[in-house]
Amino acid sequence: MALSSFPLENTLRSRTNEHVKDEGVKRDRMAAAAEPEFRNARRVQESFTARIEKEALLWIAARLPLWVTSDQLTFFGLGAMLFGWGSYLLARWYRAGFLLATLSLALNWFGDSLDGTLARVRDLQRPRYGFYVDHVIDSIGAALLMSGLALSGCLDWRIAAAMLVGFLLLSIESYLASYTIGVFRMSFWKFGPTEIRILLALGNLALWSDPQATVFGRVRLFDFGGVIASALMLAMFIASAVRHTAHLYRQERLVKSKAERSARHEPLF
Repeated sequence: MALSSFPLENTLRSRTNEHVKDEGVKRDRMAAAAEPEFRNARRVQESFTARIEKEALLWIAARLPLWVTSDQLTFFGLGAMLFGWGSYLLARWYRAGFLLATLSLALNWFGDSLDGTLARVRDLQRPRYGFYVDHVIDSIGAALLMSGLALSGCLDWRIAAAMLVGFLLLSIESYLASYTIGVFRMSFWKFGPTEIRILLALGNLALWSDPQATVFGRVRLFDFGGVIASALMLAMFIASAVRHTAHLYRQERLVKSKAERSARHEPLF
């Protein structure tokens, strides 16, 4: 009798395990259904290089080996910024550091610009994860870049701090607009990350040629460029913030007006 009970016991245990597994699957499905649907913001890229850059990125993404992943490219871009930070520090004593910093900008473009394109080409997108991780790393990269420029001695640390603040203000405004308006703007006034890299690369080459390069014979090259960049980013931030505030005010004021008239049983039109 004891021996004959084993098959029954095994059958009951198997059915119990299957029931537990089914319940787990149901819970996962219910949790997924309860989670609000994530909607991608419309991406707006209107920089000078946007068209040719998009074509180049698609061409590269289609030819990358399968073992290369978007995550690898994202962290490769961060590693390039760490390399750039070290290159600018080296430039404090050796002008070759400016050439290495230019190389780091090219490597950063490769990783930072290609990660999202690769995910879209392979249809392996993770919208929330990708958006969050990519822009957290962008903020870290900006801090590395500005601190590296300040440590190089070619840029006043106060101007570097102003540039970082300007970048973060623009980033915050862009992220808030993505959530509230559904538009993620990747460029402002025809300037995006690629244009900034190009300008920095040109500045690096100028300082490699002449570490004492100045503008108007008095102002250091990167100090002059940093002041202009800070002023432009602040102006872009103010213009975008005013425009989006006005848009949201008009939009939600209209919704409130309709709700009030409906409560008073007045015609909406």
